[in-house]
Parts: sequence; structure tokens; C-alpha cells
Amino acid sequence: MKREGTTVIGRARRAARSEATSAQVQERKQECAHALLNRLWILKEEEQDLYFSIKDHYEELRDWFMDQAGLPLILTRSLAKLERTPVVSHPWMGFEEFREIRDYVFFTYALWYLEGKTEMDQFLLTDIVEEVREQLAIGGLEADWRYYHHRLSMARALKKLTSLGVLVAVDGDESDWAQNQDKNALYECSPHSRYVLRRFPQDLTSYNNMEELSDPIQYAETQDGQNLRKRHRVYRRFLFEPAVLDWHWDAELLPYVLTQRRSIMDHLQRMLGFEGRRYREGLLFFYPELTGEPELFPTLSGLSDLILLIAGELRRQLNLERSGMYLEADGSIRLERSELEGILLRLQERHQQYWSKEFRESSSAQLADLCFEHMEQWQLGEWEDANHFLISPVIARWNAEYANTDFDQE
Repeated sequence: MKREGTTVIGRARRAARSEATSAQVQERKQECAHALLNRLWILKEEEQDLYFSIKDHYEELRDWFMDQAGLPLILTRSLAKLERTPVVSHPWMGFEEFREIRDYVFFTYALWYLEGKTEMDQFLLTDIVEEVREQLAIGGLEADWRYYHHRLSMARALKKLTSLGVLVAVDGDESDWAQNQDKNALYECSPHSRYVLRRFPQDLTSYNNMEELSDPIQYAETQDGQNLRKRHRVYRRFLFEPAVLDWHWDAELLPYVLTQRRSIMDHLQRMLGFEGRRYREGLLFFYPELTGEPELFPTLSGLSDLILLIAGELRRQLNLERSGMYLEADGSIRLERSELEGILLRLQERHQQYWSKEFRESSSAQLADLCFEHMEQWQLGEWEDANHFLISPVIARWNAEYANTDFDQE
């Protein structure tokens, strides 16, 4: 017979172990969700632990992504993949390596070629490029391998397929072929090629416009079906875009965001660990931990440091009389290109000892272009017209200074 004190202590220890185990399970589940959101796929042969973790939590992950965002989760004997379909497409969502629209065309047609291959099939580079050229010609498109730029585009497409593990390079290299059409290479087909492109819920010929392609599943033409579509579109934007402000939503979706914000915050916190906050400009999400999966702002790039310095400078200018700078009604700041160049010139003169050689030697105009692009990529600003850039009020949430630096307040 156990003493009461011993029993109580035993219960407390078991409860502590259970709580620790539960926390570890939740942490692992969040790791799986982040991996699915930020990678093309998870291959069993490369990451067995992660693959089997996803398999262990498959039903819960599948149900959450489908119920909240309408995203199908695929699990096969060799890979796990979340079919990610953005509501709004942005340039940064593409492949960084690609330079031309033609690169994507060749990439897609190369996948078409691979559909006719089975696992471990080997073929020559000249085989795939000739079949792609002939298929393009049937569709009224042109690929002429005598042109260097066409070969270079195809080489980029093949290199991307190789880096994704869809193609296995056995011998030779596509870069050599791009330089010299007489060169060749030998490839092997992997079993993953058929999972690269997303699957559409109906035949492509049945779609009438591009907007319809942004729905990953079919929705019933009923009130319940349309309400489900609203929820899915809202969650997908929060999952795939860094900052979605109130004026980014259309009139159909904004009421849902405003009325369901508590539910949205709870769901994203439990599954992904996101911390949500409601500000005047919109509902924003932050990730409190450093992680190797999603890319977070500020990034490791020195451009993020420049944006934070700009944010601090703007805050100081707004507090000065006769600065000529003011907040718009929505909290944004309208800047002319020359105004940002002036800010960067002052920052460069003040902090150049902390900057990289590239930034020290760049002109203010070059730095401004880089900063505009970086802010656009992170939805921290957008062009109003050719000469006016609207700085998002989200930037006002940050400030940055170098340690032990005195600022000139003139």
C-alpha cells in the first residue's frame, strides 16, 4: 500500500512526462507543417525521419490543410508533398534561376516528355530537346536549338529539373550543350517527375479564365461552397504571403478576416506557431523562433539591414518639424525616388564603415533600386506610379541603429 504523498508525487511526475511528450509531439508536428509549406516535397530516401513524422501525423496534417486552406496533401511510398496554390501570384514565387518566360515553357514541356518515361529509364539530352521542339511546333511555338539563347533557356530548365531530383545526370552536362550544340549528356528518369506540377480538379479546357486556376479544389455553387472558398483563400494568403494588409483584401474577403480573426490566429498558432496581432493596418503574423524552413524578415541579406535603417530614419523624420514627411490616412508614407536616394545617401555617409564593399561602392540610385525591390518582395511597399513609392505602415513596426552611433538630428 502506497503512502498518499508518494501517490501524489507519482501522479505529478507522470503528468509532467505526459506534458513534455505532448509538447514534443506538437513541436514535431509544426516542423512537419513548415517543411510541407516551404519545400517542393520531402523525399523518403533523403530525409527518412521527417518523412515518417509526416506519415505519423498524416491524417491530422491532411485534414488541417484541406479544411482550412483547401490544399491537398499527397503521401506516397517515396515522398510527401503539399500541393501549394497561391491566391495571388508574385514574381518572387518563381524560380530564381529562371530569366525568361521561355525557361518555364521548356521546363513544363520537359516534364511532359518525362511523363512517357518510367523509373530508371535512360535517355540522351538530344532525345528530350528534339521531342520538346517537335511538341512545341505542334502548339504553334518555336524552339530553335541553333540559337544560343534558346539552348541556354533549355539548359536552365534541365538544370532545375536536375536540382529538384526529377532528372538524374548520369554523364555529361547541359551547360556544355548550351555552349556547343554538338555536345550531349545522358540522363536517368526519377519516379518523382509526375508530382512536380500541381493537379487540377478538372480538365484544363473547362476553365474560362486565369482566376479559376487559382482554386486548388472545386467548390459547390451554394452558399456553403462559397463560404468555404472564402476561408480557403484567406488562409492561403496568410500562409504564402509575408504581409497582407486590409487594403490588399477584396470586398468579399475583408469582412471574413475582420470577423474571424480570432479563429484564424488560433488555428495558425496551433499548427504553425505563428503569433498573430491585429494592428490598424491589418492582421499580421510573426514567427517567434529562428527556423531553417521559412525565410523570415529581416533576412540574412544586408538589404534587410538597409530597410531597417530606412525605417528608423523615417521614424525620426516624421518627428521633425518641416521635414516634409507625413503619414497618409492608411499609415503609409509616400516617397519619391529622389527622397529615398537622399535618405540612403545620408545613411551611407553615416554608416559606411559597417557596410559591405558592394553597398559602400554603390550609388544612392543603385541602392534605392535594390531597396525598392526588396520591399516589394516582402510586401512592405508598392509603386503608386512611376515616381512614387508607398512605404507600408508595417515598416513602422521596426527600428534599427548601430550600437554606439550618434545620429545627426538636423
